[in-house]
This record gives sequence, structure tokens and C-alpha cells, in this order.
Amino acid sequence: MTYHQIPPGPHASPAAHASSGPHGSQDPELTAILSRIAGPTGQFRHRQHINLAFEAVRRYGMPAATGVICAWIRQIAAYERAPQKYHHTVSQAWVELVAHHVAADPQCADFEAFAARNPALLDKRLLIRHYRSSTLAAVPARRGWVEPDLAPFPWSGRDSTAG
Repeated sequence: MTYHQIPPGPHASPAAHASSGPHGSQDPELTAILSRIAGPTGQFRHRQHINLAFEAVRRYGMPAATGVICAWIRQIAAYERAPQKYHHTVSQAWVELVAHHVAADPQCADFEAFAARNPALLDKRLLIRHYRSSTLAAVPARRGWVEPDLAPFPWSGRDSTAG
């Protein structure tokens, strides 16, 4: 499951960058989700990112959820006037981690229960178990998918450090 560029999709239209819903969303689905998960304060931190990934994985499955999430996160970053904050490898890695846990517990439809059962996902430092910080800081990881270089993801069954 390797993506080098974000596939174009209905969530990535230029009109999506205009402000109408929370965080600039003109996508009614994203607007509804953000209204629910960000609450009245509009907070969108790591927990909300994981919640958004949970919603996308449950609705679209994998690998489609990756494209949806990446487009949504780009849209939010553009609205916040911080498009440089978008990071493709980080976004995809979190979707894959969430999807792995959703697949292990497919009947869990409630995010709060899911988060309680998978507290490691709420630790934003989890990716440093799999990636060197220099790898994540590099331009190729920001713009496209880069495989883990410290430890493979648990479901991959391969050694990403092998050459």
C-alpha cells in the first residue's frame, strides 16, 4: 500500500478552500464531522485528527480513506493559512495505524470507546517508533509516502530497514 502522490478526488477541489463551514470546509460531509469532533471551540489537535481518520476509515475503508483524509487535512491547513503544515507521510501513517486498529475491532463504531481501547493512538509521538526524525523532516516525506525506516508497521510483515 504505497502512495507517492495524493490522488485527485472530490474532496480536493479548489472551491473547497473557501470558508463556509468549520476550518473552511465547503464539503458538507467534512463540515458535519468537524462540527461534531471539534466542538464549539473549533479545537483541532491530534485527538481530532485521529477521530477524523477513524471516521474516514469506517466510512470509506482502506485505501480510499487515505486519499480522503489527505485531501481534508490539506483543505484545513489551507484554510488556516498554513498549507506548509501538511505532511503526506505523517497523514498516511496515522490513517494506516487507525485502520489497523479499526480492522482489529470492526464492531467498535464509537470513537470514545475506540480511543479508550487504543490509547497509544492518542500519543502523537507514536510515529517516532517507526521513523527517524530526519526522515520525517525531509521534503520527500512531506510531499509523498515514505516507508518507515526504523521499524515496520505491525501489519506489514516486512523489515523496512532492510536495504
